[in-house]
Order: sequence, then structure tokens, then C-alpha cells
Amino acid sequence: MSQAPVGLIILDGWGVRSEAAFNAPALARTPHFDAMMERFPTARLAASGVDVGLPEGQIGNSEVGHLNIGSGRVVMQTLPRITAAFANGKAAENRAILDFVAEAKAGTGRVHLLGLLSPGGIHAHQDHLGQLASLLSGHGLDVRVHAFADGRDVPPTTLPDDLQAFRRAYPGVKIASLQGRYWAMDRDQRWERTGRAFAALCRGEGEAVADLNTAIAAAHAGGTSDEFLEPMITDDFGAMEDGDALACFNFRADRVRQIHNALLLPDFDGFDVSARPRFASALGMTAYSDALAAHMRVAFAPQPLPDTLGQVLAAAGLQQTRLAETEKYPHVTFFFNGGIEAPNPGEHRIIVPSPKVATYDLQPEMSAPKVGDRLVETILDPSNQVFICNFANPDMVGHTGDLDAAIAACEAVDQQLGRAIDAVMQRGGSMLVTADHGNCETMWDMTTDGPHTAHTTNLVPLALVGGSEGQGQTLRDGRLADLAPTLLDLLGLSKPATMTGESLL
Repeated sequence: MSQAPVGLIILDGWGVRSEAAFNAPALARTPHFDAMMERFPTARLAASGVDVGLPEGQIGNSEVGHLNIGSGRVVMQTLPRITAAFANGKAAENRAILDFVAEAKAGTGRVHLLGLLSPGGIHAHQDHLGQLASLLSGHGLDVRVHAFADGRDVPPTTLPDDLQAFRRAYPGVKIASLQGRYWAMDRDQRWERTGRAFAALCRGEGEAVADLNTAIAAAHAGGTSDEFLEPMITDDFGAMEDGDALACFNFRADRVRQIHNALLLPDFDGFDVSARPRFASALGMTAYSDALAAHMRVAFAPQPLPDTLGQVLAAAGLQQTRLAETEKYPHVTFFFNGGIEAPNPGEHRIIVPSPKVATYDLQPEMSAPKVGDRLVETILDPSNQVFICNFANPDMVGHTGDLDAAIAACEAVDQQLGRAIDAVMQRGGSMLVTADHGNCETMWDMTTDGPHTAHTTNLVPLALVGGSEGQGQTLRDGRLADLAPTLLDLLGLSKPATMTGESLL
């Protein structure tokens, strides 16, 4: 078995596109990345659609990407699972949903349904909102929707069209409040943002609007995109009261944890939550965290994923380190481990705080230098055999739609990549460098003729640094699920039968 370090670096959101126009990696000065792709074996990986367990043509995302990478198999994702359950009628027979209905009826009969009103399919889908609201209303419950606007996984100002399509498909659904995801879906402990979302939901603090379309149009005219819409309170709003029920239709966990922690956890101390009611019941579309699972029913429980990469490394007695800044820390831990929060034996975790700025175009280097410092320390530490590191910049800055900032983000990451390559070569180790999905390689939307802020379906790069140099080693093209088997191959470990990915060596 190899004693030199073996690792994986994930350049989050760094896709491959042949055209240089509006392509941040292509326009950036990235001497270390460029030299790596010239010097070492390279390939390209599929990171979207059916290759990662999503519907055909669906853009990939960080949760899905890390789940596929860490499990070493194509994982059927919750988006198609939930869509199928509503289509085939199984959602109407779902035990968690039916128990929630019974408890809501025993209370006031009013349900506050939260989530991202978007067709993007990254964190939620507005069809799931409409279908769940219709199902609950069919049981005689009074459903009030508290919608979060997207503008990040879809173009920045498409909410009016999405809202029109939603209302046409589900005309009876009441929207009680609306606010940009910037407030309600923070995941970086920006409690002032979550607190503002909480105040809108619980106390109705926000702009009282008679017509959402008019208010949204005015916000757009003033330069505010959907993601940053200030809380709006409609005529259908009713304050959350004791005995009401709470439900969330988002299927991705990381960006709904904070708001639900504030609404449900007894020991929450991020800000004053004395205004929150005592809910008769709470329902999550999926499991959001171990802590929340004690306070919410789960409609679609996670599928067990035995023999993840982390488990195989632990069984082999290897020490492994997971490293990222705050924005991507859940991805290299919770998602990478198949939705399990607890670390594996021998799994060490390093979290570097993300900078406290309003948007990351204001600081495109984010915390990459500090992540780089800890990464080099980890690689040079002889007690650590495996490292897995995420650089958040290409994705997080790509989401801002600012091309110059995205270029700066790629350049900042490239500097740290160069340091990591030097450290790996110094130790005689090897590492794979790749991405989990595309984003910053497409910074302009030719269809809307505006900034492109969403992920892409583009392939992602792969390079094998180190150990194979001079030995004629090559890589073949594949998909994200092939990365774990490739790492095990580099370590001299056998791939478990449950890992259906294949080594790319």
C-alpha cells in the first residue's frame, strides 16, 4: 500500500468550455493549472444529468457532485425520486406526510410551507411546491406558502415568468410572503440575514404588497435581482401561531438548515427567537440534519450508501483529512460521506471561515490563501495518508455573474493549486485535481443577454498529479463516480462491489 500521500482537490464550479469569451478559467492567468494540464495525465468527466443520477440535461451541483464522488457510484438523486413519487401517486401514501397531515389537523389546520420557488432543480423545484401544497390542501389544510426567490440557479430576473407558470399550473395556492434566497437560505452563519428571514416569516416584517408582480417589477427596475429581493408580505399572510404546522419542500439540506434551526431547535442562540410559535408538527422533504431530524418528520429519507470512500479508507486504517472553507464544508463532509454527519474513524476535518462580505465578488480570493496554508500543512504531515480539499471560489464567485471577479477567483485558486502541487511532489505523492460541476466557464447568458449565474452541463477537467509522472500512466474520460475507485487504485486498495464506478487509470 502506498505510504506517500494521495489526495483529491475539487475546484468547485470550474468547468470546461472551448470558447474563451466570458470563460473565466480561459481568461484568467493560471500558470499552475495550465502547466499541470500540460505536464500530467488528463481527462474530462461528465458531471451533470444521468451521469450523476439527475434527469437528462439537468445541470449538476455541489451536493450531487460530492455525493457521487464520495460514494463512487451514480446515485439516484432526490429530485427525480420526489418527482416520480408525485407522478405515480406514492407521495399521497407517504407515511411521514400522512402523519404530518394528522398532526396539523389536530392543531390549527394551518400549514406554513417554505422553500425555493424555482424550476432550477438544484435546491428545490416549484412543481414539488405545487404538488405538495395541493396534496395538503386536499386534506382540508389551509396552506400558506412562504416562497424564496432564486436568481442564482436560474437567470437573475426570471421570477415573474416562473411565478406566472406556477400560478397557471397551481391556481389555488396562496403565497403569503416572498423574499430572496440571500436572506432565507444563508448557510454561512450570517445571522443578520437569517434573522431578517425569520422576522418576515414569524412576524410579517417586510414590505406589504397588494400585488407581487408589481412589487417584483419595481425591485427589478431598481436594480435588485431575484436573489436579493427584500421580504414582501402579501394579503394572504397570516402570522405563525401556536398549533400551526411547518413544512419545507426544499430537497437539498445545506441552505435550509439555518432557518429551520431558528424555527425549531430548542437551544438555538443565533438571535432572539422568542417570537416563534410552538408548531403542532413539522415536515421536511428530506433529512436536513441530525439535530433537525429530532423535530421534523422526513418525507423522503436518504438512501443508504454503504462503502463510501471515507468508510473504505477508515476500514483500511488510513488517516484522512477533509478541508474546505465554510461555504463548502458540508460538501466535503456530510455530502461526501453519503449524507452522514458523523466523521469516520481517522477522519480529521479542517474548516476555514469564509470571509464576511455581502457577496463574494467583493473578495474573490475568499479564504483560498488560508485553505492553501492548511492544505500544504496536511500534505507535508507524514501522519496523514489521504486528503480531500475543496476550493469554493470558482463556484461562489461565478454565482455573482461578475466576470472580472470570477477571473480573479480562478487566479487566486491557481496560486494555491501551485503550492499543493509542489507539496505533493516533495512528498512523492499523487493527487487528482478536478471539479464537481461547471459554472464560471460560462459567465454570460446568450439567451437572456445578461449575466449567467447558474451552473452548467459542461464537462469538468481531471488531472493526475505526481506518482505516475514518467511511468507512462494515462487517464481515460469518465464521470464523477469514477473518482473514488481511481483514488483507491492509487492507494493500492480494492474497490468494494457496491462502488460501481471504475478506475480511470
